[in-house]
Amino acid sequence: MLKGHQSWIFEKRPTLLGAAAVVGPFEGQGPLANDFNIIHGDIQLGQDSWEKSERALLEEATKLAIENAGLTKEKINFYLGGDLMNQIISTSFAARTLSIPYIGMFGACSTSMESLALAANLVNSGSAKYVLSSASSHNSSVEKQFRYPTEYGSQKPPTAQYTVTGAGASVVSQKGNGPYVTSATIGRVVDMGLTDPFNMGAAMAPAAVDTIQAHLRDLQIEPGHYDLIVTGDLSKVGYEIARDLFKKHKIPMQQTEYKDCGMMIYDYDKQMVQSGASGCGCSAVVTYGHLLKKVRNHELNRILVVATGALLSPLSFQQGETIPCIAHAVSIESGGK
Repeated sequence: MLKGHQSWIFEKRPTLLGAAAVVGPFEGQGPLANDFNIIHGDIQLGQDSWEKSERALLEEATKLAIENAGLTKEKINFYLGGDLMNQIISTSFAARTLSIPYIGMFGACSTSMESLALAANLVNSGSAKYVLSSASSHNSSVEKQFRYPTEYGSQKPPTAQYTVTGAGASVVSQKGNGPYVTSATIGRVVDMGLTDPFNMGAAMAPAAVDTIQAHLRDLQIEPGHYDLIVTGDLSKVGYEIARDLFKKHKIPMQQTEYKDCGMMIYDYDKQMVQSGASGCGCSAVVTYGHLLKKVRNHELNRILVVATGALLSPLSFQQGETIPCIAHAVSIESGGK
C-alpha cells in the first residue's frame, strides 16, 4: 500500500525466509567475520578472471539463500538483482545458471535495498509467493572497470573507499516467522554537483538524508521508532556529512543509533581502506549477515537499512558529468519476542 508520496507499507508483512552473505578473504579479516556464511580464502575463487570470480560468488550466495529458506530454486517465482559491472553481467549470468524468471536491476550500491523493496512489494501484493533478491561486487572487477587494475598500484586519496568483495542474497516469502519486511521508501536522484569519483561518500550523503527524511515524513514517525538506522556505504567522509545534514534539517537522529555499513565491515586500525567500504556487496553482506543475525536474536527488533548508490559510469566521468546519487530504505522487524 502506498503511504505518503514515495513509501510502501507492507501490511501482509513479507518474511525474510532465508538469506546468505558470502565474502572474500579481506572481508573475512574484519570485525564482522563471524556473521558471514562463507569466507573464501582465494579472492579469485578458482576462476580465470575477476568478473567470473564475482559471478561465482553471487551464484554461491543465491543458492545458499534458497537452501537456507528450505526451498529449491524451482519454487522461486522471480529473481531480482544487480551489480556494478557493465550491463550487470554478474547478475544476468548468475540468473542464466539459476534459470529463475529474472528482473535485472541497477541502483549502483543501493541495489541491495532496491531489490529487497521490490521483492517485498511483489510478495505483499500477491504477485509472487517467493522472490529471490541479491547484490554483489568484487574489489578487483570494480577497480578494473571504474579506476585502474589492481596490478597498476595507483595511489588513492584518503576520501577513497575500498570495494567489498561479497555477495548477499535473500528469499522473501508470503509466510514465515520473521524477520519481516514492513515498509520501504524509494529514493529520488539527488545531485549536488560533485565530480570527484574518489569521494563517493560526500556525493551520496545528501541522497541518504533525503530518503530518510522522506521515510520519516511518509510514515509519520521519528528516528526513535527504530533501534538502528544504518546507511549503505557513506564511510567516514559521507557519514560525517550526513550527520551534519541531519542537524541542518532538524532530524532528531540522536533518538536512535546511527551507523554506516561502510564503516562496519573493515577494521580501520588493521586494514588499509582509506575512508571505508563501498560496493553493491557492502550493504548486502552487512545486512544479510550481521544485521539479520541481530534481528533474529532480538538484539535489534526494528531497523531501517538505507542503501546508497552513485549512478555514474566511466563514460559519464570522462564526459565531465557530475555524480547523481540515490538511496533506498527498507525497514525490517524481528516480529516480537
